[in-house]
Amino acid sequence: MYEGRIIEWPLSDNMHHQWLLLAACFWVIFMFMVASKFITLTFKDPDGYSAKQEFVFLTTMPEAEKLRGEKHFPEVPKPTGKMLSDSRPDQPPVYLERLELIRNTCKEEALRNLSHTEVSKFVLDRIFVCDKHKILFCQTPKVGNTQWKKVLIVLNGAFSSIEEIPENVVHDHEKNGLPRLSSFSKIGIQKRLKTYFKFFIVRDPFERLISAFKDKFVHNPRFEPWYRHEIAPGIIRKYRKNRTETRGIQFEDFVRYLGDPNRRWLDLQFGDHIIHWVTYVELCAPCEIKYSVVGHHETLEADAPYILKEAGIDHLVSYPTIPPGITMYNRTKVEQYFLGISKRDIRRLYARFEGDFKLFGYQKPDFLLN
Repeated sequence: MYEGRIIEWPLSDNMHHQWLLLAACFWVIFMFMVASKFITLTFKDPDGYSAKQEFVFLTTMPEAEKLRGEKHFPEVPKPTGKMLSDSRPDQPPVYLERLELIRNTCKEEALRNLSHTEVSKFVLDRIFVCDKHKILFCQTPKVGNTQWKKVLIVLNGAFSSIEEIPENVVHDHEKNGLPRLSSFSKIGIQKRLKTYFKFFIVRDPFERLISAFKDKFVHNPRFEPWYRHEIAPGIIRKYRKNRTETRGIQFEDFVRYLGDPNRRWLDLQFGDHIIHWVTYVELCAPCEIKYSVVGHHETLEADAPYILKEAGIDHLVSYPTIPPGITMYNRTKVEQYFLGISKRDIRRLYARFEGDFKLFGYQKPDFLLN
C-alpha cells in the first residue's frame, strides 16, 4: 500500500511539470507573436526596401529615431540672397536660390536680348526625353553631358547598366534610344514641358569655351574631322589677324569669332556643330522653360545625387564616379588660355556670354577684363 503511494507521487509530479512546460511554451509563442507584430507595425519600410536594408535600419534604431523626419543631402555651397517663400523644408536652399536668380534675371529688361530666346526646333533638339520616368534633360555640351546621357539611356531600357554602354553609342542618336523633344507633336511637346521633371547642367561660361576648344580643335578624341578641316579654316580665314601665320586654329581666333556680333552667317554654315560653344540661353531657353533643377558642374558631386533623388530615380541608377578635382573651377587655366588676347576681344566675348554669367550666378571675370 505504501509502495503504491510512493509510485503515484512521481507520476503526479511529472504531470505537473509537463503542464508547467506546456504553459511556458504557449507564453513564449504568444510573446514572440506580439513582438513580431510590434516590429512589423513600427519598422515596416514604406519604400519597399530589401530585407537586408530593413535589418540595418532595425539595428541602428536609436540613430534613426533621432533623425526621424529629417532628410540629409550632401554639402552644397551656401546660397546668398533671399529664400524663396514657396520653398520646401526638405529642399536645400541653394537649388531654390538658383531658380530664383534665373527668374529675377529674366525680368531684367537690359539683359533681355541675352537671356531670352525662342523655343525653336534648335532648342527642342537639345532636350532628350525619358517618357518612362517623365524626365526632360537639356543638353549643354562640355558640361559632363555624356554621363547624363548614359543615365537616361539606362532609364529608357536600351542597356541595363551604364558600364555596358559602348562609347560610340552614347552620341549615336539612332542607337542610343534617346528621343528628342522635337520628335513629338506640338501637343505632346507642350504636355511634357508642363508636367515632366526638367533639368540641365551649367559651368563657368569661359571655362566651358576652353573645354570646347580643346575637345574639338586640339584633342578631338572622337575623331570628328570636320572641326579641324572645315570649321577651323573658316574661322581662321575670317578672324586671324596675322595672315602669314600658318599654325592651326588658336584660342585667340576662336575668341574673336565667338565675340563677333556679325558671326551669324558663319554659324549657319557650321550648322548644329555650334552647340558646343553657343550660350546656355540659346541651348535651353531657361527664361521660357521652367526647369525643375539647374545643376552646376563645379558642385556636381552634390548636385548629381540630388537631381537623381528629385527625379525619383535614385534607386534605379547612379551617376558615374566623378574623378577627384575634375569639376573644380581652374582660374589658372583660364588665365593661361586668355593670356595675350586683347582686352577688346575678351570684352566682346563677355558681352555675348553676359547673360549666362548673370543667369547662373557666375562671377564676372574682372581679372580678364580690366
